[in-house]
Amino acid sequence: MILPPCVVYEDDDLLVVNKPPGWNTHAPGPHAGEGIYDWLKHREPRWAQLAIIHRLDKDTSGLLVFGKTTVANRALTRQFTEREVHKRYILVTDRPVLRDEFTVLSSILRSGAHYESRPLTAGGERSETRFRFLRREGACTWLEAEPVTGRTHQIRVHAAAEGLPILGDALYGGTAAARLHLHAAELALKQPGSGDVLRLAAPPDFATPAARQLRDAVIDRAATDTFRCVQGAADGEPGRYRDRLGGWLLLAGEDPPTGAAASALLGSGEGSPAIQGVYFKQLLRQVRKVPVAEASPQLLTGAATPERLPVRENGVTFELSLTEGYSVGLFLDQRDNRRRLLTGHVAAGFPLSAEGQSGKPEVLNCFAYTCGFSVCAALGGARVTSLDLSRKYLDWGRRNFELNGLDPAAHDFIYGDVFDWLRRLARKDRQFDVLILDPPTFSRSREHGDFRSETDYGLLVSLALPLLRANGVLLASTNTARLMPASFVAQVRGAILGAGRGIVQEHYVPQPPDFPITREEPAYLKTLWLRIAGS
Repeated sequence: MILPPCVVYEDDDLLVVNKPPGWNTHAPGPHAGEGIYDWLKHREPRWAQLAIIHRLDKDTSGLLVFGKTTVANRALTRQFTEREVHKRYILVTDRPVLRDEFTVLSSILRSGAHYESRPLTAGGERSETRFRFLRREGACTWLEAEPVTGRTHQIRVHAAAEGLPILGDALYGGTAAARLHLHAAELALKQPGSGDVLRLAAPPDFATPAARQLRDAVIDRAATDTFRCVQGAADGEPGRYRDRLGGWLLLAGEDPPTGAAASALLGSGEGSPAIQGVYFKQLLRQVRKVPVAEASPQLLTGAATPERLPVRENGVTFELSLTEGYSVGLFLDQRDNRRRLLTGHVAAGFPLSAEGQSGKPEVLNCFAYTCGFSVCAALGGARVTSLDLSRKYLDWGRRNFELNGLDPAAHDFIYGDVFDWLRRLARKDRQFDVLILDPPTFSRSREHGDFRSETDYGLLVSLALPLLRANGVLLASTNTARLMPASFVAQVRGAILGAGRGIVQEHYVPQPPDFPITREEPAYLKTLWLRIAGS
């Protein structure tokens, strides 16, 4: 079991995490990026009953408590409601602070997109915050804030009302900064089971970039050394992307960085080990029309990677190559879906294996590429059939099996057109417990013409369904940006219901947290996990 680094404390009753800045407490919509609550709730079976007890604003970092049982939820909620929980925040302001201690007592009322502090006679909810001077650092002052009550934006509103808007708080008049300088640093509450006082602390870190803090919160570097470091505009760098691939960095964009900028990344502390080399890949729309050598990443500075570069993800080893073309051998945005196959746990109350299922599950991985899904399913105890139109990639997949101590001979690797083989396998009455569909955005075959995920995904599901056993699981995924989540879900559901089969369970997930979703950097990856009844 690999715990996310953000977990500060856990017992039978509660889970406490150190939330990084820039991550919502919970998802703002059904097809939006997961909040930290959603990501945790569906990650471990023992967290299936996780409940939100209190919240932190998206841009506020620090300690956040979740309940794990109904009894604990009730006890914790009572403590927060009756103001028995001691909370200590740290904030930074660049405005002059003239008092060592002061208390703000007012009503807080909503006014459009923000809140306002008004006299108690104005109505609204009574709100109280105690402030205390901590220290000065140059032009900035650090303050402690103790919220006696717990209203939305309370500390931010009260600080601004005193002429001390928090650094980085544009909504309430704060000076522009890389992030909101507000952190939930300490928490004291009674442990629901024993009644003992539990005191927890997480010191603030306003210096490390928010993008780095997010990755540090969700990625255990001992088990995973390949992930997205910068996701374009979502991380404040429009049009630029950066992946960590073991000891190397792969940059992507329209134009390469300057030599000095690339060299500055060598030996940098983007985690351990230090960066040995930096590559650049130009973003291309028509990859098929570009020769392999031109489409492949180009070394900018430092040492070249070995021909076959081993990397780790959730304790699993995969082989990458930066000389084989546009793609390096592993789609990093599918990390959490591979983990689901590895652990056999899809989501809260949704195990991969159906109740009462015995023996090794049979998995069919269509469009298998280098067999990342296949390796994780096999490590999870399944017998896997990998199907792809490229012998080169299937051979690559066999090497991935061997890297993880798996015997490729114990599994099947089928070379050929997926659409043709789905029909052939159906004629042979082959049945599988799990079907994986992660097709390319566009493909073309002589026998079956063009396939476009945007319009034809439902047809693919219809073709694959005869191979899925009753109460089997379908993993349907696409990275087609133009296919909106609602339309994707509708296509998949329509195909299932059109085949006369019912949906027993359904769980939708977007890309993982190191691929954050914002208005400027919309979601593109869409995945549906479904347990499907028989006809």
